[in-house]
Amino acid sequence: MSNYEAVRDSVILHQGRLKDLYQRVFVVSAYGGMTDLLLESKHTGRPGVYALFANADEDQDWRDALTAVRQKMTEINRDLFADRNDLVRAETFIGERLDDAERCLSDLQSLCAHGHFELDAHLLTVREMLASLGEAHSAWNTAELLKRDGINARFLDLSGWNAEKHYSLDEHIKRALADVDLSCELPIATGYAHSQDGLMSSYDRGYSEITFSRIAVLTHAREAIIHKEYHLSSADPRLAGADNVVPIGRTNYDVADQLSNLGMEAIHPRAAKGLRQSDIPLRVKNTFEPEHSGTLITRDYVSETPRVEIIAGRRDVYAVECFDQEMSGFIATYDSELLKATQRFKAGIVTKDINANTITHYLSTNLKTVKRIRAVIEERFPECEIQVRKVAVVSAIGSDMKIPGMLSRAVGALAESGISILAMHQSMRQVDMQFILDIADYENAVRSLHKHLVEVHDHGEAICAA
Repeated sequence: MSNYEAVRDSVILHQGRLKDLYQRVFVVSAYGGMTDLLLESKHTGRPGVYALFANADEDQDWRDALTAVRQKMTEINRDLFADRNDLVRAETFIGERLDDAERCLSDLQSLCAHGHFELDAHLLTVREMLASLGEAHSAWNTAELLKRDGINARFLDLSGWNAEKHYSLDEHIKRALADVDLSCELPIATGYAHSQDGLMSSYDRGYSEITFSRIAVLTHAREAIIHKEYHLSSADPRLAGADNVVPIGRTNYDVADQLSNLGMEAIHPRAAKGLRQSDIPLRVKNTFEPEHSGTLITRDYVSETPRVEIIAGRRDVYAVECFDQEMSGFIATYDSELLKATQRFKAGIVTKDINANTITHYLSTNLKTVKRIRAVIEERFPECEIQVRKVAVVSAIGSDMKIPGMLSRAVGALAESGISILAMHQSMRQVDMQFILDIADYENAVRSLHKHLVEVHDHGEAICAA
């Protein structure tokens, strides 16, 4: 979103014919880094306006953070709008919203200083309000810039700002689109959409893809397209080498879910569900290579020949191993309690091991959360021996990997590179193989598996072109 010219030329105008400009709806995200400033950093956890407001005893910290947001938005506006009048209008639009948000936070803070009101009861609403500012900023700007460039764009504000009545997500979208003429108007919709139930309680920062998915479903879209800064490729080019990786031309929603589980989201699993149920294909394209057809994700695709399509993984995983001699025969009880603790603190489960007296959960979360989970488990099962270790998970994934000897080839590739496997998983459906490794072996493992399982087939420009 930060590169308007690339979005305009490669995405909006790429078709080249006026009749192809319309009959589309664009859902936009906030500018890069903006949601981190408004909420908290997705990668480092550094607090933004929301986190400071939720945890501060004094209000100056969150006010300073909101000032930083305002300054960043102003910088972006100045880069985008050369005309003075256009810049003033842009500043006025987002300035009014920031002023409203600051007054709202200040009033809420004052109200909750009284004993009858609890701040915690309102924090989710605060989080949604702040998140919406980023998408409103980028969507309004994009619509105005497109209008300046001769396109009949329309800012479609789904944020619910100053809404007098609350609706369900679907009803809200339907009402917003009711008077839009898609034959001659190009709606630029906010990635955040307000609803009476709230999006962030279920999807947190995956809300823009939920909005995207519901618009596609409700408009009976022929195809849903996500534009990214890179191709959905057979591995991370920074690890396996840009000359070695190849775009994945075709795959299915099952594979997309496996990637999401590893933190490499093509689309949020709950967003994919709506597209899958409505049999709407999803295409993932590289914004900077508009001529490339990208990756087409469909419900029923299975590769004609069994093969590995992608090597993916994550290194920010905590293995929480729980051993108790009394567990044997009571696995269900222990597992239920461990899952409750994990869900309570909203830690993502990448995978898990179970044997007679040991359960190990591999969690995508931070150390602070792991310590909280550990404390709950120790209180519930005092005799349980708990070991925590940070590990990496590397997976070989494909729509069909039912090849005799595939697992042995993967294990052999890792052994050849001197990599020790800490744990290993392969489901009967054989759509992925997961290897638990020492973090130091992560990059080497990705390169080795990609070399032996993907590169040997010399797929050309894409693995099954879309």
